[in-house]
Amino acid sequence: MYKHVMVAVDIDHAETGKDALALGRALCAEGAQVTALYVLEALPSYATQYLPEDHTAHRIEEFETALATELGMPEDVTVKVVTGHSGATLVDYATTHGVDCIVISSHKPGLQDFFLGSTASRVVRHAPCSVHVIR
Repeated sequence: MYKHVMVAVDIDHAETGKDALALGRALCAEGAQVTALYVLEALPSYATQYLPEDHTAHRIEEFETALATELGMPEDVTVKVVTGHSGATLVDYATTHGVDCIVISSHKPGLQDFFLGSTASRVVRHAPCSVHVIR
């Protein structure tokens, strides 16, 4: 059983997030920490120069509230929203926060995944811990 499970969720696919969260809880040892993490793609710098300074912080706060609502406001889960590139940011978060298992959903790979790679495949290849992929 794991002591810190990070569940990668996509706010656009809340149902798979709920399934992944249920699995993440099942993989936990007693008293373990569960983090539901959503990666908000960073805006390009040419666009952010025209926005207020607190725009990103405000967006993160809005997404954290929306994500907690979509997941059913779980009290035993820490809901986090961070900005960056999804695959790299998930791996970086797991590395810096002592995550020992990542739960992530994956779609059936298509032709474009062979050229670009999906987020789940990037996490599997580069994660510093165990990864459980739900399909």
